[in-house]
Amino acid sequence: MAEQRVPVGVRFKEAGKIYYFDASGFDLHVGNYVLVETTHGEEIARVVVAPDQVVASEIKETLKPVIRLAEPEDLRRASELKEKATKNMETAQHKVTEHGLDIRLVSGDYDLDGSELTFHFTADERVDFRSLVKDLSSTFQAKVQLLQVGERDRAKMVDGIGRCGERLCCSSWLTSFPTVSIKMAKEQDLPLNPGKISGVCGRLLCCLTYEYDAYRELRGTLPKIGTRLSTPAGEAKIVGINVPKQMVTLLLTESMTTYEIPALELQLQYGTVVRPAELVEAVETPLRREEEARTQGEATATEAPAAAEGAPKTPPAERPKRRRRGRRGGRRSSRRAPPRSGETPQT
Repeated sequence: MAEQRVPVGVRFKEAGKIYYFDASGFDLHVGNYVLVETTHGEEIARVVVAPDQVVASEIKETLKPVIRLAEPEDLRRASELKEKATKNMETAQHKVTEHGLDIRLVSGDYDLDGSELTFHFTADERVDFRSLVKDLSSTFQAKVQLLQVGERDRAKMVDGIGRCGERLCCSSWLTSFPTVSIKMAKEQDLPLNPGKISGVCGRLLCCLTYEYDAYRELRGTLPKIGTRLSTPAGEAKIVGINVPKQMVTLLLTESMTTYEIPALELQLQYGTVVRPAELVEAVETPLRREEEARTQGEATATEAPAAAEGAPKTPPAERPKRRRRGRRGGRRSSRRAPPRSGETPQT
């Protein structure tokens, strides 16, 4: 019977990715430091997901075991090696210049025993640095690795202060980089100036994604800028929408004055007080005209009989007299016409 695993989630950096290891035989809690084996040697990691908080069924890969709990001596040595790697970066950058490579070193890290040194760098193009690695390994008497990272990763490693005055999100708490597009800036009515919507990494600000869904949800219930509306004060036109304040700016077309109303009045088919001008023209105006015509027709029909009672009566037309034939009762007359000349009268 296979031994049951006890997965635990750890991080090597403050806002780094979470990795899982097998903590069987250890009673670990969030905040504990442990020693684990990685591809770069033994490293110290901090527990961020306790074993009882991990959904074990979702972890399919094979987990490496936790070596042991980190001791104060391990933490002290890790701090010293971090300072040593930072000092070696200046020497390494001089070596890069000597080899004529377009490489900008970002950070350096030793493993716990100091036998392996890893440098992270950025470059615009792919670089052949094999000769540089040999030179650095000979200089520092350690196995040297060079890993290329992107501009966002560079900002995450270096850390800094954003234009908001706060520490960079990617260095303090953001574990992965979201997908950001210029459409998000347009949706939030931000100036499309690269200097104002870009971070220290030179890419679009990650915080553009934080309120994007809220802006889309609210804008979906409101008409677009330029829509004509019918209001109690007259026909108006939407000239601005303030999403954070949930206010809409209207321009009265007759007086050319502007005023703001809450966005709530424009929701649910633009509300009952404010309606689209197209709805008024296409539906309400024809119905109102039909109602006026029907009311006017009923009033005319009511006045016609009253006017007819006071008018003089027209005498009926005289019927022509018909010639009477025979006696009354339908009998034919016994009188005969006088005989013509030469005829014998009948008896």
